[in-house]
Order: sequence, then C-alpha cells, then structure tokens
Amino acid sequence: MFRWIKLLFHRRRGMEEIPSPLRTLSSIINVTIKKPQLFYEALRHRSYIHLVSNAHSGLSSNERLEFLGDGVLNLVVAEYLFAHYPDMNEGELTKKRSRMVNRKALAVFAKQIHLKKFMQVNPPTANASAKGLDTILADGFEALIAAVYLDAGFDAAKKFIITQLEFALQCNTLDIADENYKSQLLELAQANSWGMPEYSVLHEEGPDHDRTFVVQVTVNTNGYGIGDGKSKKDAEQLAAARAIEHLLENGVNKSETSPDKVMDKGDEEVRN
Repeated sequence: MFRWIKLLFHRRRGMEEIPSPLRTLSSIINVTIKKPQLFYEALRHRSYIHLVSNAHSGLSSNERLEFLGDGVLNLVVAEYLFAHYPDMNEGELTKKRSRMVNRKALAVFAKQIHLKKFMQVNPPTANASAKGLDTILADGFEALIAAVYLDAGFDAAKKFIITQLEFALQCNTLDIADENYKSQLLELAQANSWGMPEYSVLHEEGPDHDRTFVVQVTVNTNGYGIGDGKSKKDAEQLAAARAIEHLLENGVNKSETSPDKVMDKGDEEVRN
C-alpha cells in the first residue's frame, strides 16, 4: 500500500514540475509531456536564439526537430490516405498528400491548437506579415510533432496528427484544392513538350533568421515568372503561379504553342 502511495506521490510531483504553459499545451494536444525540454526546443524559433544569445548560450532552435517532424508527418498522412482512399492511384495520392502537408495546411493545424501562444519568437518576427507568421507556425507544428514522437512514441504522434487533420477537414478549414503550382506548371510543360521547368535563386535578402528568397522559373530557356517568399518552396510556388498566369494569358493551353511563340507575343519576362 505504501508503495502505491509513494508512486502516486511521485507521479503528481512530476506533473507539478511541468511549467504551467506546457501543462496547458499538454491538455490541448492531449499528450502527457514527460520531457519538457524537448517541447521548449520545439517551440523555440531561430529568431529567439538571436534575441537571447548573450544571456542563454547553448540554446537550440526548433529546426532539427522540424526536420524529424516533417518525416513523421509525411509517413502518417501517407498511411492515412492509403487506408482511406483505396481507389486512388499513386499520382493522386501524392497530390492529395502534398495539399495536406503544405505550409498552408500546417498553419491551419497550428492555429487549431493556438500554437502562437506557446512559441518563443523574436517580437519583430512574430509581428511579421501573415504569410511569414504562417511559415513560423508551420515549422513549429512540425517540430511539435517531433517532440511528441520522441517523448511519447509513434502512436501518440500519429494520433495527434490525425486528430488535427480530421478536425480541419470536418470544419472545412483545410483547403485541399490543387494549389501546387509547380505541379501544374510541370504538367503544362510536359503537355507541350517543353521539358522540365527550372528554378533558380536570383538573390536572398534579410538576416539569417528572417530570409526572403527571390526565385525565377525558366521553361525552355525562357524566364516566365519571378516569385519571392520566406522559403525557397514558397518563392518557387509563386514563380510557378505567375508563369502559369502569363502562359495561359498568351494561349499556351494549346499543345501546338511553343514557349518561343509565346515570347513573340509579349517579348517580356514576367517580373512581378
């Protein structure tokens, strides 16, 4: 009897040692937190490291956990789609997964659990544009997945991911329409036998913790779209979207139209 009382005391004491913000987060995500430092790291954006580097040396940002969380997320969503959509082929499954794990989707998941309240971010960065904030939240959500995985195991991480995914689908807050403009541009290029679109970084701007990338997409040696974003992926998507808009406006939906003929009509590269 005394053994059980002692065990119960230690369990209660362990819960009391979890700081209040993490206890709140634990309740929201329905995961028992045993290693608080893992979750602190998951919630720590790199901009915060620059802010407190003189006072707290040795702190790590959530970037490594973000990498691991991305892998766990893709596996769970792939397994979910494989089980729930038995009639979809490989290409359709790949497209659907990309829409469920892109930055917009991850930002939706993060907002469902009010992740912004728990993130450690440099205030100027936190007050950035909505798009920049969504990127921070998306990265934080992936890092949080990794923390759950390392602290509670794969099954707990899987349950956490699927709960957020199904809630978003139920509430119609997850837009899974085909907004993969890179994929659309590739299909357009293949339909017209133009070869693979090529993406190149024209330049980068801003400090390391708040970079902006400017990317141009080229089809058959012709530059058609330039985009910018807080990540190379976002910049490439915007460049592809602008290229598609330009190409369609010039009638390239016809398979016999070549990029060279399109350039003859406008004879200008898309710069905006």
